[in-house]
Amino acid sequence: MDLTILTFLTQDGLTTGAIYALVALALVLVFAVTRVILVSQGDFVAFSALTMASFQAGHLPGTLWLLTAGAIAVCVKDILVLAQHRSLQRIPFVLAMHLTVPALLWATVSVVDLKTLGTFWKAILTIAVVAPMGPLIYRLIYQPVAKASVLVLLILSVAMHISLIGIGLWIFGAEGYRTQPFTNLSFMLGDVMISAQSLLVLVVAVVLIAALYVFFGHSMYGKALRATAFNSEGAQLVGVPTTMAGSTAFFLASLIGACSGLLIGPITTLYYDSGFLISLKGFVAAIMGGLASYPLAALGAFMVGLIESYATFFASQYKEVIVFTLVLPFLLWLSLTTNALDEEH
Repeated sequence: MDLTILTFLTQDGLTTGAIYALVALALVLVFAVTRVILVSQGDFVAFSALTMASFQAGHLPGTLWLLTAGAIAVCVKDILVLAQHRSLQRIPFVLAMHLTVPALLWATVSVVDLKTLGTFWKAILTIAVVAPMGPLIYRLIYQPVAKASVLVLLILSVAMHISLIGIGLWIFGAEGYRTQPFTNLSFMLGDVMISAQSLLVLVVAVVLIAALYVFFGHSMYGKALRATAFNSEGAQLVGVPTTMAGSTAFFLASLIGACSGLLIGPITTLYYDSGFLISLKGFVAAIMGGLASYPLAALGAFMVGLIESYATFFASQYKEVIVFTLVLPFLLWLSLTTNALDEEH
């Protein structure tokens, strides 16, 4: 291995590590607030990239139908609850709250020409389609069993992931897609060509990580989410709506997934089931942070990306084994240093 190859592998490792960092941060965020290990986080990434590919091909993405169906299902659920409590006067508010975004999206795609629409606006449309899926999934799947054990929530999360894979195969097909890059610029660093698209991934990832830090550390709503993560019952006693906290956590996770899909789409070919490996590698990084520390999870993600990139050169057939073996010493360390606590307390 010479310096040129080392630089190229490092660039590739940092780029993929940035995506894993975003996935890991989303996993830590959702687990901290709701105790849900969001196995389907990678599905948001894959759905985002495939939705962008559909827009770039001038086609209406199936995810828009999926978003609309989810919004209607949440409306039906809320209306049934209102009917039980004889609060039918709130039905217009429920309909407006859940159907406004799908209605605006349908109105937009009906009046614009997707083939001539700019890449930036297609990216905005993709985020607008994928990001609202998180709160809908929480309201339909996780909120009714929010008090269940972590094991039950994990089983439910795996089932949700399997369902999304089936839906992805149905609406996108078995073919893989790679989106057009946001920029084709590149420059030379010594003898190595550096892609501006890779730098864009790193910059956006750092900006999102910094935005999450500011949100949780310096905003009132972010502090409320942190309070819910530390003590949900205590937060509820002081007026923090824990249900809204769960929806917000899932919205942030799906928003991060949507942005990650837009970033990784031009770099690698994604399929309907590509989210599984992305989630697993993000989960390895999240475990390195103990599913609690955002900085350690981000650091672990970049470590996973670099090791995966170097393993591709030295032992490509074993790269997945090498990456997933990384979690074993961290699990051993956590088992030796963490006191067993009764979950109910």
